[in-house]
Amino acid sequence: MRKLALIMAVVFVFAALLSAKIVIWSSENQIPALQKLAADFERDYGIEVEIQQVNFGDIKSKFLTAAPAGEGPDIIVGAHDWVGELAKNGLLEPIPFLPDSDQYYEVALSAFSYGGKLYGVPYTIESIGIIYNKDLVEEIPETIAELEEMAAEIADDEIVGFIYDAGNFYFSFPFIAGYGGYIFKDTESGLDVHNIGLNNDGAIKGVSLIKKWYDDGLIPQGANYNLMDSLFKDGLAAFIVNGPWATPWYRDAGIDYGIIPFNEIELEPGVTPKPFVGVQGFMINAKSKNKLEAIEFAVNYIGSFDGQYGMFVGERRGTARKDVFDYVAKDAGPELYDVLQFSKSASVGIPMPNVPEMAAVWGAMGDALSIVINDQDTVENALNAAVEKIKAAIGE
Repeated sequence: MRKLALIMAVVFVFAALLSAKIVIWSSENQIPALQKLAADFERDYGIEVEIQQVNFGDIKSKFLTAAPAGEGPDIIVGAHDWVGELAKNGLLEPIPFLPDSDQYYEVALSAFSYGGKLYGVPYTIESIGIIYNKDLVEEIPETIAELEEMAAEIADDEIVGFIYDAGNFYFSFPFIAGYGGYIFKDTESGLDVHNIGLNNDGAIKGVSLIKKWYDDGLIPQGANYNLMDSLFKDGLAAFIVNGPWATPWYRDAGIDYGIIPFNEIELEPGVTPKPFVGVQGFMINAKSKNKLEAIEFAVNYIGSFDGQYGMFVGERRGTARKDVFDYVAKDAGPELYDVLQFSKSASVGIPMPNVPEMAAVWGAMGDALSIVINDQDTVENALNAAVEKIKAAIGE
């Protein structure tokens, strides 16, 4: 380790003499925290870190154009589900080492892993949970059965007890995965896209539960995201499923809400819903002339406790490090309630698959859920058809 540190030090001395510069593409949200870390790196190594603001939605497409030509940034800040496409095209450099890796949530490291290698330093995680209106819900349910019972008692001609965008696979996935349904089998060497578990017994059980909610009249026919969102803002929905992007709007609407993270509610004893987890992190351009410097910045500045805490303070989003979460949670005030609750939910979740084949899943599963919700076919038939569509799309 000392030998490696000495080699790195020599490299950075020469890099500084040659006026090396690290360029980072980042969206606006990360820039304040990054500026402090960049200043620390320049102070320590004499190497400038230039942060260029790029709209988040444009970073991946611009990088795909620039990187193959040996242009563009040394580091990009982006989502874990970019990894499969970028790594497959040889545009990402594997992260060779990550100190304190045991302090990262496993879901965060898994999200940035592809083909058995780590391709990014994660820094934030987010997920969804169950949000409830405290003026309508007197006691927090600990099981889905209790939620169903409470929702049925609360519902009347005006108030909806439980509603969410159930036809959207993203929001229904927790109940499918909780029972053991899976998209692609997770193996030691990565995701096996030819092993699809969206029509196994667990998936059937999860989708059957969703169908039951409609059959029992718990979720109204025609439910969608906009209807759910509108009803909750108007104080006319007791329980919904949504994410951290929505809660500022609920606060502005004057709703006194609470959040039930999925690790605190059970489908049955010992079985919790498992939501998709979105992870963001720092990825290294494989074509960069400054890879060693970029890795050092990402690993030992962004990846350190202080770096991750600084990013948390700057953005107030769920952190990828357990020790940072524990430190923040110890003295957290009400203003951090949302962040901590959604982080708990993410801790039991599953990273959204980062492979290109995931593109085939959304439409097929959305169609299957729609067929089931509208009682157009059985759960088994709908899921079998969805899996066949996915296999056809990925060329199996």
